Amino acid sequence: MFPVVSLTGPRQAGKTTLLKALYPKYRYVSLENPDIRQSAKRNPNDFLAEYNDFVIFDEAQRWPDLFAYLQTIIDQDRRPGRFILSGSQNFLLRKNISQSLAGRVGIVRLLPLDNEELQEAGLSTEEVSEAILRGGYPDLVNRGLDTEPFYSSYLASYVERDVAELINWSNLDTFQRFLRIVATCAGQTANYSKMANATGVNLKTIQAWLGILEQSYIIFRLPAFFRNFGKRLIKSPKIYFYDTGLLCYLLEIFDTEEYLLNQNRGAIFENFVIADAHKSFLHQGHTPNFYYYRDNDQREVDLLYERSDEARLYEIKAAARFRPEMTKPLEKVASYWDRPTKTTLIYQGEEERLAGKTMLRNWQDLKWRRKG
Repeated sequence: MFPVVSLTGPRQAGKTTLLKALYPKYRYVSLENPDIRQSAKRNPNDFLAEYNDFVIFDEAQRWPDLFAYLQTIIDQDRRPGRFILSGSQNFLLRKNISQSLAGRVGIVRLLPLDNEELQEAGLSTEEVSEAILRGGYPDLVNRGLDTEPFYSSYLASYVERDVAELINWSNLDTFQRFLRIVATCAGQTANYSKMANATGVNLKTIQAWLGILEQSYIIFRLPAFFRNFGKRLIKSPKIYFYDTGLLCYLLEIFDTEEYLLNQNRGAIFENFVIADAHKSFLHQGHTPNFYYYRDNDQREVDLLYERSDEARLYEIKAAARFRPEMTKPLEKVASYWDRPTKTTLIYQGEEERLAGKTMLRNWQDLKWRRKG
């Protein structure tokens, strides 16, 4: 549809590997290479006269002038698919796109592997603790690497290469402490003042740093549902990590026993399921218009997806055995809608059936779809 396509996503999500596999006839140019970058800067017109069609520019943010030059080129010829842009520094990539290529570029996102992709590749596991601790980064999953050294290197690379370009070097240690504090808040409503006090920085800095984590696809904020059913609703968003392997590393959870004994086990499982829904929607090219619901009567729905013709409500429990009281708040909130609602309890049990009005579903059998 667009003359330029931008593929964004976190480090190690497989962007370069995917592009080379999908578009073998495109020429691949890595602007991470200093020689190539210097050649482009010295003679930009000659450089782009050579690479003027069906080119993948990887680490495109390394040459900010590229975006202005591409604007001129594609305004003269808007054939679709002429250029593909990718890079690991999403904040700078998106900033340059918005400044020079707005309306000319289609943006797609590649996140760590979702559960359905892992199943199709024969790389899934039946042990939920293993799936949570391992996460979904392709290299880690495919090669069976040890998680602790992988995430240690990942975090160091992310902070030293991506974050260091956006904040003062003297604040990098504080940022790493902040990242671990954010991990303790996964699955909870955001309390920015509490984060600021724990980190030792002001609220403005907390908001800026959370923005960096979002732009680099480390976390996402799940907004509160906003429709008024005659009840006072909680309005603060919840914070979740896209990858639970990284989340567990930040929480210093390194094996199944530590996970099972951890007081945040329920929140981590909730993060695992909700992140999978987000990744699956983005990988299908859909916007994940998800919410959570909580009112002052302490009724809560972990995940809510509303369409024009129906609402879908999900309760997420780390339990392996169903108890009828698990679905009562869910079905009560569902009664507030004046349109059809579907209620689902996602848990670790094997029993899948209709319990009252609510479908019981094992976490492995979920297929997140916008329709159907």
